[in-house]
Amino acid sequence: MTRMYNPPHPGEVLRDGVFTDTGITVTEFADRLGITRVMLSRVLNGKAGISAEMAVRLATALGTSAESWLHMQANYDLWQAEKSLKREIAKIRPLKLAA
Repeated sequence: MTRMYNPPHPGEVLRDGVFTDTGITVTEFADRLGITRVMLSRVLNGKAGISAEMAVRLATALGTSAESWLHMQANYDLWQAEKSLKREIAKIRPLKLAA
């Protein structure tokens, strides 16, 4: 089943939510999270995903839930996988399991 929309990478959500109108820099926020600026920059630019560890760090720093960050990442990953595998998926015949 193809999803109806293209969900944003969680880094984009993070970038828009944290760095718009707060005045905090990437370096300052990375220090707050206890990670390198490079690691945070990779997430913000969609080059790296949100791991469980990163989700816990973000949830603690932002007062959100770790599950919400992982959910965003899973939605993004599923959309990308379905898009890239569209032709291969069309060839798969569903297995009919006995009830």
